[in-house]
Amino acid sequence: MPYSLIDTGKSRSFPAAHALTQGAAAAGDVVVVIGTDVARGLAGIQEREKKTAIVVELGTECLGVHTGESRGTEGSNVLGFARFRLGAAEPTKLVELVRQPNTDAAALAAAKKVFEDAGLTVAVCNDLPGRIVDRLIRPYLNAALRRLDEGLASADDMDTTLKLGLGYPEGPIALLERTGLAAHFDVAQALYEALGDAAYAPARRARVAKLRA
Repeated sequence: MPYSLIDTGKSRSFPAAHALTQGAAAAGDVVVVIGTDVARGLAGIQEREKKTAIVVELGTECLGVHTGESRGTEGSNVLGFARFRLGAAEPTKLVELVRQPNTDAAALAAAKKVFEDAGLTVAVCNDLPGRIVDRLIRPYLNAALRRLDEGLASADDMDTTLKLGLGYPEGPIALLERTGLAAHFDVAQALYEALGDAAYAPARRARVAKLRA
């Protein structure tokens, strides 16, 4: 499916060349907007309603920040997306595609096809803070850091237990050391502010890392 790309700079999802960024055409029925200023990119699209789908890259914000919301009936041909990555790690193949209650079905199908044709795996989620993975993993990482502070076990033993006991490829402490405690703080803090749930409040070690960054 032909699609065009608007790159507003410093994309977190696509920091380097990728099949999706390299396969864009000069014009297409689908428009993918990436970078840190997607609001500007979205505003520059002419006759938006005539596009099959417009997909904008999200940070921690909801899609509604860019499209507006109305009584739980919002939805159009505009969707959001984020390619999952932890901190400084390379982005994964997972793309979380964000829809609203009345998102056009043809727009959703077209956007999903663009990402899948570029070799990515798509999970569809509703427009809530944190989407799927961050909502699940940030409390887990916070809990691991708090248990380390409490002296439950050494970092190595906690990692080994979770790898062998649950089959995880990497323990939580090693994962945070590799991807960045300060980066974890940023996401967890944003979710804590958005949701007000103490499970997302950054653990002490993440706060210390952020202050040292």
